[in-house]
Amino acid sequence: MGSFKKGEKRSGVRPYGSFVHNLKLFSKGESKNIGRPPGELVFTGEKRTETVTVDLMEYDGEHVTEKEVKDVIKTLQGASKEGVTWININGLHDVELLGRIVDHIGIHPLVMEDIINTDQRPKVEVYDDYLFVVIRMLYYNSDGRDIHNEQVSLLLCKDYLLTFQEYKGDVFEPVRDRIRKNKGRIRKMKADYLAYSLIDAVVDNYFSLLEAGGDRIEDIERELSEDPRERSLRSIHEMKRELILMRRSVWPLRDVIHALEREEGELISSDTVIYLRDVYDHTIRVMDAVETYRDMVSGLLELYMSSISNRMNEIMKVLTIIATVFIPLTFIAGVYGMNFNPNESPLNMPELNWFWGYPFSLGLMLVSAFIMFLYFKKKKWI
Repeated sequence: MGSFKKGEKRSGVRPYGSFVHNLKLFSKGESKNIGRPPGELVFTGEKRTETVTVDLMEYDGEHVTEKEVKDVIKTLQGASKEGVTWININGLHDVELLGRIVDHIGIHPLVMEDIINTDQRPKVEVYDDYLFVVIRMLYYNSDGRDIHNEQVSLLLCKDYLLTFQEYKGDVFEPVRDRIRKNKGRIRKMKADYLAYSLIDAVVDNYFSLLEAGGDRIEDIERELSEDPRERSLRSIHEMKRELILMRRSVWPLRDVIHALEREEGELISSDTVIYLRDVYDHTIRVMDAVETYRDMVSGLLELYMSSISNRMNEIMKVLTIIATVFIPLTFIAGVYGMNFNPNESPLNMPELNWFWGYPFSLGLMLVSAFIMFLYFKKKKWI
């Protein structure tokens, strides 16, 4: 039933999760921005106290440097003009640090406001010296049950790429590994190719979620056909929520990638545009799969209701047959159970004084039940 081959399984696959978090359209932090001037930096995510970490990766065709840095501004000032500098910021709650980055690079305040507002939909904004891209990163948590939904912001400049994440941990490790081992074209290309690689890693991970979702749909369908229970209904509703989450993440991402394709120029080269078209095709496949799975889940809900209805009909049929069989037996027992004195009644009931009356009435009941059983079998009601 799944739409993807086993060979397409991507990195980061974990057992299918039964619960989905972060499905709200708006977070509680949205109320913090009410009445504030546009561009004022107010973090709307979860309150955190840990230190923001900054990971640096610089590379060119010959060398690679990877480390954690303390001074982001100094790192940006010394960014390599020949190679590519990738600065990944883990944590958005340090508004003061992000404000210094804004002042140094010259990022528009509204862009930084969007970065720390962690409920943005995927989008792209084009400025003179940089591109701002927002995508939604979905992957299974360490417990292998819950789907983690996180906003990732990319700031693409000519010589470097900044990525902003709310939490440490992502699906970009295969990209880092390609850089370290000099696999493929990534060490020969510029920062735009790195941005493409990160977007591609996010989209590829959607395939992992869909593959796990396809397996889960098969399990639910098998369960419904064999023994439908209330837990099956819960699983169906959880699948619907997951697919809604994926649809909200993938649908606008298609427009983002299409817009990046048209931005061929100083920031995005013609060589990278070709690869962006490939990612665009992947998003179309993901969207088609999500829509297909949504229809299948809706069908599962109908199958559940049908299975429950059929089970109820079977129960009612058995009860009806039992009641129908006992109707003539109850009639016979009622007739011979009437409290009339056989000696005083003008219409005597001879069976009441008959020696074989009791066995006769029991036999009559058995014969009546047997005849009704044969009749039901002939009608194929049982």
